[in-house]
Amino acid sequence: MANKEKALSGSIFSLNGRPPLGQALPLAFQHVCAMIVGCVTPAIIVAGTVGLPQADRVILIQASLVVSAVTTFIQVCTIGGRFGCGLPVIFGISFAYLPSMQAIAGTFNIASIFGAQVAGAACAVVFGLFVNKLRRFFPPLITGTVVFTIGLSLYPTAMNYLAGGTGSADYGSWQNWLVGLITLAAVTVLNHWGKGLVKLASLLIGLIFGYLVSACFGMVGFEEVASAGYFQLPQFLHFGMEFEVSAVVTIALLFIINSVQAIGDLTATTSGGLDRVPTDRELKGGIVAYGLLNLGGAFFGGMPTATYSQNVGIVATTKVVNRMIFLLAAVIMLVAGLIPKFSALLTTIPYCVLGGATLSVFASITMTGMKLIASEGLSYRNTSIVGLAVAMGVGITLVPQALALFPAWVTTVFGKSPVVLATLVSILLNLTLPGRNSNKKQQSADQQA
Repeated sequence: MANKEKALSGSIFSLNGRPPLGQALPLAFQHVCAMIVGCVTPAIIVAGTVGLPQADRVILIQASLVVSAVTTFIQVCTIGGRFGCGLPVIFGISFAYLPSMQAIAGTFNIASIFGAQVAGAACAVVFGLFVNKLRRFFPPLITGTVVFTIGLSLYPTAMNYLAGGTGSADYGSWQNWLVGLITLAAVTVLNHWGKGLVKLASLLIGLIFGYLVSACFGMVGFEEVASAGYFQLPQFLHFGMEFEVSAVVTIALLFIINSVQAIGDLTATTSGGLDRVPTDRELKGGIVAYGLLNLGGAFFGGMPTATYSQNVGIVATTKVVNRMIFLLAAVIMLVAGLIPKFSALLTTIPYCVLGGATLSVFASITMTGMKLIASEGLSYRNTSIVGLAVAMGVGITLVPQALALFPAWVTTVFGKSPVVLATLVSILLNLTLPGRNSNKKQQSADQQA
């Protein structure tokens, strides 16, 4: 009987069981604090790109939180023990898709994002079903190159936001730069000198600090918050759905790349928190669920999700892996997503504050890519692949007019975001350049040593 009660109560360091609520709830808030800014910011940025009215911005942010909550809940709990990974993970709206979503929204409309998401999510499902055979085409060298390129492509967004947001009346003003840099400094100080929860929630705390500073400059207004409701469910096909071939190709490639990235995050979660590698069932169930949940989320205005590496880092650091904590985090996200006033409050954050807060995130994405690249060694072959892929991907987006004589879809796929071209070039070079097998042998020898 005693053993049964012990198993029921559970430990925060064991996967199963129910730890005391007073112990689990603060740990759940810790995970929410670490991810919530990153979860809603892509929605805010895309809404700004499209020029959505305030009511639609609120709905888009709500959808981000609700879809992230439902995805996290199902991934952690699983359905039938096979749909979902069953691991201690947090899913949220991904920055990895942001450059391409901005390009699609600017060229077409927001409905085209969700149409492309449905097609891309279906590709992720197929990838998940054959994950063991397909993942060999995406070694860390390739995924690292893509992640590195994504980080680089996000810098203009951060800089435009620091200046106050493209098209704003006070774009480039000293007040915008001052508030943005103060926010960036606060995030940096907390991230490097903070301890415990303060360090883990440095992005959130820094953003709140920058928000208060911006309020002192008269940059914040609450009129829209006052008119927002107290409860609202996500709306089915509120933004519509359209299928543009160029948008579908772009997002589909990103879904495959992020499926590979999810394998890395799931592996880091199990190795850091559970001292083992994920099973084939966990990987397959996680990737298939990732695809199907994104497919369903598109119909309710939820943009593409992904595993959150910062939460993986919390698991690896604290060794806290109990599922109940992650389910509580999902519940907190869900409640926040069902309250329009909370979502409306997030839309009052000035662009300069968002720019200061997210610049460190974009820099972290870039360096994560660099770490993945370095994990395979910086040989002449590898640096050639990375250098040429990034040069082609980033280079063509700097001069998209070079594609003016090509069909419009060519410019949309290759000229608006560097990710697609960098992905294709890196895969092609990795398959064709000599020395691929010797690279693997050298990496194996280094690991054994």
